[in-house]
Amino acid sequence: MRDYWEESETKNKKINAKKIILSIVISILVVAVIVIVALYITNNEFRNWIDIEIFRKEISQDKVTTIELDESDSPNVYAFNKYIGILSKNKLALYGSSGEEETNLEVKITNPLFDSANRFLAIGESNGQKIYVIEDKKVAWESEVEGNISKVYVNKNGYVAVIMTGMSYKSGVQVFDPEGNSLFISFLSSTVAMDISISNDNKYLAIAEVDTSGTIIQSNVRIISIEKARIDPSNSVESNYKSEQNKLIVNIDYQDKDRIVCMYTDTINIIENNQESVAFDNKDKKIIAQSIDLKNYFATIQEESSGIFSANSVINIVNVENKSTQNYTVETSIKEMYAKGDIIALNLGTEVEFINTAGWLVKRYIASQEVSKVTISDSIAGIIYRDKVEIINL
Repeated sequence: MRDYWEESETKNKKINAKKIILSIVISILVVAVIVIVALYITNNEFRNWIDIEIFRKEISQDKVTTIELDESDSPNVYAFNKYIGILSKNKLALYGSSGEEETNLEVKITNPLFDSANRFLAIGESNGQKIYVIEDKKVAWESEVEGNISKVYVNKNGYVAVIMTGMSYKSGVQVFDPEGNSLFISFLSSTVAMDISISNDNKYLAIAEVDTSGTIIQSNVRIISIEKARIDPSNSVESNYKSEQNKLIVNIDYQDKDRIVCMYTDTINIIENNQESVAFDNKDKKIIAQSIDLKNYFATIQEESSGIFSANSVINIVNVENKSTQNYTVETSIKEMYAKGDIIALNLGTEVEFINTAGWLVKRYIASQEVSKVTISDSIAGIIYRDKVEIINL
């Protein structure tokens, strides 16, 4: 009997020892993960090393897929959804991430204006009448408008709005449903439409207007009920937000919960709950670029001196809902910024950094020559050169 209890006690000690060792190992691993995460968040050099060596976020020009271009065809390149579209000689070729041509569509447009959202791509003839809407890999519909197209817009559900000039009115806005049916035309007799946006629930059209007829510039945002406008466009205005005098509006964009982000030359404002307020003021800041073409965010680039002949570029990424800000710093000047959905592309010359709205690096592209232009969607980017397009998967 005594031998039995001694044997049981020995087994329990062994089991307890194993548990203690396992607990210690787990604790060490948890502490190590916490330390690594903390270093990744706070230490730029460590984060850069992890991004390159572990996450493989850096890609060089000789490792990417390339689409060759014939520059004599004057091709126009645009990224949307998961495709790189190349429009040339009335043909729109769509390429996937592998660089293979997936389809070729007839699009009779030579000087295109593009806009995209979700799986939809709208293409209008600049200063012409023709408009096409592509849904995924097919032409959903095509139509012609009365005036000359100066801007096209499509929302994530396929509703399209077109700004037109060259009519008896100063400008007009025509709205189409996802099947290509014209819903209404809103004519502006005394103002010029600068930008347009349709709410995510397809209920409202916002028009950014500018009145330059007097000595003072007057900007305003007009909200139109699409349902009322289908019946009587002249009695469809839900609200009208007038800015301060001599304040020039540039862009507008509907976000979730019917928030409207308004970009002026000196501030970025948000319209919500029937009130317009300033979300970002450019005063006393060296702002070199701004964009509101993001999902529930906007971004600004502020240049800050870091030495006698050097400067850092700080990208401020502001949440439209709670106004919180994420910062991303680049230790050089930025040539251009591109934004779409959740992705921001920063052209640094021979490098392009792709970051997300959380302020994290998604991909870094290293080139051996100056990057001339970039086109992006949420999942794919095109680095555009004179004779080729290089594909970056995001």
